[in-house]
Amino acid sequence: MIHYRILPVDPSAHLFEVSLTLPANAEHTELWLPSWIPGSYMIRDFCRNLINVKAYSDAGALDFEQTDKQTFVVAPCSHSFTVNYQVYAWDLSVRTAHLDQTHGFFNGTSVFLAVKGSEDKAVTLTIDLPEQYPHWKLASSLTRVSGNKWGGGTFRADNFDELIDHPVEMGELDICEFSVLDTPHALVINGKHKADIARICADLAKICQYQIELFGGQAPFDSYLFLTTLVNQGFGGLEHRASTALICSRSDLIGFGQESSSGYTTFLSLCSHEYFHSWNVKRLKPAEFVPYQLQQESYTKQLWAYEGITSYYDDWILYRCGLINAEAYLDLLAQTMTRVMRGSGRFKQTLRQSSFNAWTKFYKQDENAANAIVSYYTKGAMFALLLDLAMIERSEGQVNLDTLLSTLYQDFALQGLGTLDDSHQTVAEKLCGCSLADVFAYLDSCDDLPLAEALESVGVTLSMRSRTGEQDKGGRTQLMPIRVDSGMTVKAHPKGVQVVTVSQGEAAHLAGLAAGDVIIALDNEAADGQLLQRLQHYPLDAALDIHWFRDELLMQGKLAIKKAPQTTVELTLADVSKTRLWLRR
Repeated sequence: MIHYRILPVDPSAHLFEVSLTLPANAEHTELWLPSWIPGSYMIRDFCRNLINVKAYSDAGALDFEQTDKQTFVVAPCSHSFTVNYQVYAWDLSVRTAHLDQTHGFFNGTSVFLAVKGSEDKAVTLTIDLPEQYPHWKLASSLTRVSGNKWGGGTFRADNFDELIDHPVEMGELDICEFSVLDTPHALVINGKHKADIARICADLAKICQYQIELFGGQAPFDSYLFLTTLVNQGFGGLEHRASTALICSRSDLIGFGQESSSGYTTFLSLCSHEYFHSWNVKRLKPAEFVPYQLQQESYTKQLWAYEGITSYYDDWILYRCGLINAEAYLDLLAQTMTRVMRGSGRFKQTLRQSSFNAWTKFYKQDENAANAIVSYYTKGAMFALLLDLAMIERSEGQVNLDTLLSTLYQDFALQGLGTLDDSHQTVAEKLCGCSLADVFAYLDSCDDLPLAEALESVGVTLSMRSRTGEQDKGGRTQLMPIRVDSGMTVKAHPKGVQVVTVSQGEAAHLAGLAAGDVIIALDNEAADGQLLQRLQHYPLDAALDIHWFRDELLMQGKLAIKKAPQTTVELTLADVSKTRLWLRR
C-alpha cells in the first residue's frame, strides 16, 4: 500500500517534510502534484513550493526526472522505494499550506504527490507533530487508524481524491465538540481569542441541523469539523467533504455577554455557506467535476448554481433557523443585490460566461473588474431568488428551490452523476409542471433580473437609492444619501490621494482619470482625504479643474459634478402575510 508521512520539520523556516513510500515497480513511476484545489478555480501551481525532491531505495539513490512543472518520473525499481521532499508553507489562507511557531495547516493538494495510475487505490498517511511542540493538538476529518484523538497518528483514505479533501490543522487548538442529529461536529479554533465558544457552537448546531433536514435528515458524513484560524483581519472559507477550512478576524467571534454584531453574523454566514457545500458542490456537482481534473482547468458553466445558489442560502438559513430576524435578512439580501448593481460589468458578462471564465477573470480580478465582469456568487444568488419565487408562483406554492435541490441531490448526487448545463431547468420544469424557459433565459442574458416585480408578489418592496458614503453596503439606513458621485474610489497617498478604481461612464472616467493616478489638486485646492466629501458641496453640472500625477508626469482635466446614481438596494416588508410562503419559517 502507498504510504505518506508528513512532519513539520522546521516551523521557523515554514517547512513540512513529506515522504512517499511506494511498492516496487518494473516500469517508470510517474508522480504529479495538483495545480489547483477544488472549490477555488484558479491554477495555483502548488509544485513551485516543493524543495529538494529525492528518490531512493535501500540500494541507494534512484534516477528521476521532472518532465513538466508538476510531474516527476522515477526510474524502475525492483524494491520498495521512497520519494522525499520538503514543502515551503507560508501562505496564510484556506487554499494552500502554512507553518510557523504558532500552528501548522495544510491541504493535501499542496503537499501530496499523486501516483499516476494508482489514484483510485487506498493509501495511508502518518502525520507527526513537530518535535519542538509535542503538546500541539491535531484536527482532521481523515479516518484515523492509530493515535489518540486530537493527536498525531496514522490515517487512511480510500483514494487520492479523499486524501486531499481533508485539510489538517495543528497547534494549540481550542476544540468544542457538539452533536447534530447524532452526528459528531466540532469547532476547532487556532489563534488567540476571547470568544464564547459554547454559544457559537449552539448557533452552529442550529445551522447544521436545518441544512441536514433540508436534504432529507441524514448527514452525508460521519463527522464534521469547522477548522477556524483567527487573524487580525481576514476572511475566507473553503469547503471539503467532511470539514471546512475558515479564516476570520478575531473580532468577528462573539464574546461573553456580547450582543450579536455584523461581524459575527458574517462569520455564521460563512459557516453556513461552507456547510451547505457539503451537499451543493461536494456531492451534487457539475459533470465536468466527475472526476476532478487537477492538472489543468476544469471548465464549467454551472458555478452560478453551485456558488450562487449556495450564496442565496447562506444568509437565508440564518433567518430560517432563527438566528436573525426578517428585517436583518432582507438587509443582507439587499447588500448582495447592491454589490451586483454597482458594477457595470453585469451588462457585459452573463452568468454562464462568468462561471466558465472563473479561472481567468473572477479569480484574477484587477482594478477594472467592476467594469468587465459579474460575480456568479452575487448575481447567482439573485438568480436563485428569482427562480425560487418563480417556482412558488407557478406551482401555486407546491414546490420551491428547496424541492429542486433535494430532488437533484437524490437524482444526481446519490447516483454518482454530475449535472449537465440544462439539468436544473429540466428538473425544475418537471417539478412545476410548466415551462421556466423565460427564467432560465437570464443565465445567458446581461439584462437586470426582474426582482422588484417578483418580490412585490411576496410582499417585499425593492427600492433604489444612492449610497450614503464609502461604508454603505446597502439595506436600510437612517443616513442621508450623497448628492453627487465622482465614480471613483481613492486611498490616502503622501502627495494627495490615489485613485483605486474608476467606473466607466462616470465623472472620473470622463475627466481622464485612471487607477493608480495620484490626485494633487481639485478646484485649485490641495487634494486630501476629504476630497470625495468636498464634492458634495458643489452645484450639479459644475466642472472642476483637477490635477494629478501619472508616472510622475502632471496631467489635468475637468471633473463634472454629476448626480449620484441610484445603485443601492433597500428591501422592506410591505405585506407579512405574503412573505411566509417565500421566507419559509
